[in-house]
This record gives sequence, structure tokens and C-alpha cells, in this order.
Amino acid sequence: MNTSIPWEWYRTFLAVLQEGSLSGASRTLNITQPTAGRHIAGLENALGQALFTRSQTGLLATDAALALRVHAEAMDNTARALERTAANFSRDRAEVRGVVRVAASEVVGAEVLPPLVARLRQACPNIVIELMLSNRFQDLLHREADIAVRMVAPQQEQLIARRLGRIELGLHATAAYLTRQGLPATLDDLASHALIGFDSATPLVRRALQAYPRFQREAFAMRTDSDLAQLSLIRAGAGIGICQVPLADGIIPLQRVLAADFSLYLDTWLVMHEDLRHSPACKRVFDFLAQGLQAYICGPQAS
Repeated sequence: MNTSIPWEWYRTFLAVLQEGSLSGASRTLNITQPTAGRHIAGLENALGQALFTRSQTGLLATDAALALRVHAEAMDNTARALERTAANFSRDRAEVRGVVRVAASEVVGAEVLPPLVARLRQACPNIVIELMLSNRFQDLLHREADIAVRMVAPQQEQLIARRLGRIELGLHATAAYLTRQGLPATLDDLASHALIGFDSATPLVRRALQAYPRFQREAFAMRTDSDLAQLSLIRAGAGIGICQVPLADGIIPLQRVLAADFSLYLDTWLVMHEDLRHSPACKRVFDFLAQGLQAYICGPQAS
């Protein structure tokens, strides 16, 4: 038997027992389902015991798993007590130091992360933050970045991923533009408005807009593949374009139009290489950004 089994494996084991499935455990722990499956497979291999069997209703615990449950629950209680004790023992986060590179899309990196980074730096002045802004996914496995904000669930098993929620997208314009051009009452009314959009649709954009065939390249009076440029055009009063709802509600602000007729969602994840989970600086930044981004997704009404 392997005597140095990671606690994360036992925590996933306990979550599967409680939820009855890998998908339920992954939702509870905010990890991906492949990661949960890898934890269970690793634990079974380390213990030399089958812990679950598959059935039509989910995963069924074996006798070995049921015998281990009480001990796993005791470990969970001890781990939580250790975390509380450590938090009470050392409140001074300024001692955490290091360089952490964070990758994000243009809009998230330029509009959403700066106030979070400013607050993080106040709490942890010895952490240096490097921001990489690009709509291309940075390769965390080869350490192009330490932490990334992504709009799709990662598939690599070596990555730690926490689902933050869904960012809603809607159509927005300035109040000045709508006063000048009028408020559209239906999607058909957009034909008489100046629309702002992409020049070359990416696969992600094409999938997102499948339900809205009106939003094609030819329909846009202003075209750019830069999300920041699109946002700047909307903000300048040039027309109607797509913007993140919590961004328009709380930071810019802009006026939403046709909320009942047009809505998109971006599944949002915070991702880090599993080798960095023991880095105090990376863990601190990861947890801080996760909390801040979840608050952003919920919108100003949650604060």
C-alpha cells in the first residue's frame, strides 16, 4: 500500500460517496470530472482495492469503500480544523511573496482583473503579478502562464480547475446613442441600428451565435476582431454591441437592450497547473481571483 496518498484523493473519494457520482463530486469540489476520476483511480491503485462499481443509478460503494468512509470523514474534519487553526495563527498575508503570471482574455484582463489585482496587491505587496492578455489559450502545461481565466472547461488532467459560474452576455449601448437613435423593441428593429461586431468569427463565436443567425459579419456597421475595440466603440456611443452584463451593470456603465430576446452565456473557469498548488503565492492569487471573479459574475446586486 502507498503510504503517501494525497489528501485530495480522499476528499474526492468522500465527495463521490456523498454525491453518488463523479459529476456530482466534481460540482461539489469545483473540479473537473476527469480530475475526479483520476483521483478515484489513483486511490484505488494506491490501496489495491476497488472502491466503486458502476450501476444505472450512478456509482455504488464497495464494502471496502464503506469501511473507509468513517476514516475519510475523520480526515476531512481534521483537515478543516487544521485550515482554521492555520488561518487563525497567521493572518498576515503580506509575508507571501513571488511572481505569478495570470492569463486572461482582453476584456477580462483589461476591465475586470485590474481592480482585483489592486486589492490583492494591497493585501499581499510582495506578490508580483504579470498579466497576459490574449484571446488565445495560454499553455499552462508548458508554463506560459501560472493561472488562467478560461471560458471553456479544461480537459488536461494535470490542471486544477475551479468553475466560477456563467458570465451573461447581452446587447448594450450608451444612453446617448439610444436617445439619438431610439430603443429597439424587437430583434428585427436592429436592422435600422448600427451594430458592432466581429470581422472574422472564431469557432467559439460561431457556436455562441448559432441561435441568432442575424448576427453575421455582413450585418455589422463596424467590424473588429478585438473585443476591447468593440467595447470601446460601444462605450463611445457608436452603436449597439455585445458586452458582458456584469461589466455593463457595474463598471462601465451601459444600457442593456432586448434583454428578453438576446442572451448568451460563457462558462467561466479558473485554472492552474497542479504542481503549483503548493506555491503559497500561486495559491493565494488563485483563491483571491476565484472569490473576486465569482462576485463579479453575480453582479453588483450581490454585494
